[in-house]
Amino acid sequence: MTMLSIDAERLLGRLRELGQIGRDGDGRLVRLAGSDADKAGRDVFIAWVRSAGLEVAIDRIGNIFGIWKDDANADAAPVLLGSHIDTVINAGIYDGCYGVLSGLEAIETLKASRYVPTRPIAVAAFTNEEGVRYAPDMMGSLVYASGLPVEEALATIGTDGTVLGAELERIGYAGSEEPGFLKPHAYVELHIEQGPVLEREGVPIGAVENLQGISWQRVTIEGEANHAGTTPMSMRRDAGHAAARVITFLRDRARNANTPTVATVGCMSFEPNAINVIPSRATFTVDLRDPDEGRLQAEEAALAAYLRELAAAEEVTVSVERLARFEPVTFDNGIVELVEDAARKRGLASKRMTSGAGHDAQMIARIAPSAMIFVPSIGGISHNPREHTPDADLVAGANILLDVVTRLADQ
Repeated sequence: MTMLSIDAERLLGRLRELGQIGRDGDGRLVRLAGSDADKAGRDVFIAWVRSAGLEVAIDRIGNIFGIWKDDANADAAPVLLGSHIDTVINAGIYDGCYGVLSGLEAIETLKASRYVPTRPIAVAAFTNEEGVRYAPDMMGSLVYASGLPVEEALATIGTDGTVLGAELERIGYAGSEEPGFLKPHAYVELHIEQGPVLEREGVPIGAVENLQGISWQRVTIEGEANHAGTTPMSMRRDAGHAAARVITFLRDRARNANTPTVATVGCMSFEPNAINVIPSRATFTVDLRDPDEGRLQAEEAALAAYLRELAAAEEVTVSVERLARFEPVTFDNGIVELVEDAARKRGLASKRMTSGAGHDAQMIARIAPSAMIFVPSIGGISHNPREHTPDADLVAGANILLDVVTRLADQ
């Protein structure tokens, strides 16, 4: 079969069209899971899936599937492509959507070429990957891979007090299929890198071989509120100062480790939050990530030990709540090699990479051989309206996906 190429104008046009759905009064792209904006995005995606002549299926957690099969291959396990179309608040237009729309584009290109796959090919748009309104993130794919019971997920209460199951019913996306009804032969997810590596190194294609483990915790430090002017420094039980020491500890440890470990404190609040009162309580989150499970466990243990020492030294009480924990994922080497081979055949350089962000692929990897393809992100910016990848890189990545799915569908 001669080398095919996707319809660049169709893919780029759809990306831009979907990127305008869910704009708020300030022009921000906000398409949170289960919202009216999410419904509008889903409706447009399904219209495109149907116009491509694909079968549409929706499962109970709201995952959408566009399936290309015929009588000859209907019983074979499908090659699954996809990502998500929900967004963060004030998002860019590529995160997740690029993988979903490129998956659809790859199927349409193959159909138009009269290619006859040995296996069905399907594209998925997974529910609530971002986890902004409902926790945890990557929920739809986690449920699909049997990592979270569907009833528990549907009962999740959002940041606005809504219940996910009720919202899916309200917007018409509480499907009837049981999650996991489609057992993939393999899964491939195309995504913008969301980091600076490919752009800085001038490499157009990332062959993602593994994904960092993620540990999220919420730490609460209890001290004693007192007057900021009358309490000597040596007599304070300052929860705010204790929290600052934790932040410094995490940053210094990660920077000096000479490993890929990263540590972030992204949320923090003080009580009573008054300029002239010593904080009685500090609550903050800790995000630890590492592609090696042993190192990630070591970082968690080091933090726990430091918190015990801190409690004694600062005369404060420390409590820790586990928010989320995902082990590192090693992707299927055979699919990674297919990505590298496809790049070579198209004259493109590629680089084996670790994904620093979480993706639906890490969940589907529990039930099927999986891997990811990255394309550059300008400035490494993502989750931001300035998120950008040049059109040529978007088209190149979609063509690599096309080549990889063609190989997988013939296995």
